[in-house]
Amino acid sequence: MAMPEKIGAKRLVVGAHYGVGDFMIQRITAIILAVYTLILLVGILMMPGFTYEAWVGLFTFSLGGFPMGQVLGTLAFLSLSWHAWIGVRDIWMDYVKPVGIRLALQVLTILWLVGSFIYFAVIIWGA
Repeated sequence: MAMPEKIGAKRLVVGAHYGVGDFMIQRITAIILAVYTLILLVGILMMPGFTYEAWVGLFTFSLGGFPMGQVLGTLAFLSLSWHAWIGVRDIWMDYVKPVGIRLALQVLTILWLVGSFIYFAVIIWGA
């Protein structure tokens, strides 16, 4: 039986291969997003009327002076960003083989995620 040539130190390594750590991060961020979605659904169902003020209140409510809506929204957005980064990064690593193009796509993805977070922060926390 012939042995494959690319085993050991000469093995061609491609793809994500980050394993259990990324798997766990994606599951944890998915749970955070699911819980946040349920909180939003309950909040929408409990809104007295579908007005702009009620909608803003859904994202800016506070408990005991603590800005709970903003903190939960930020946690959910960070979870979404981390979840998206792992997924998109793995797609680039698995399917885009030229290193230069892959690096450019990863940098563009990071810039898009950071820009989205800044835009989110301005909207939710007010500038």
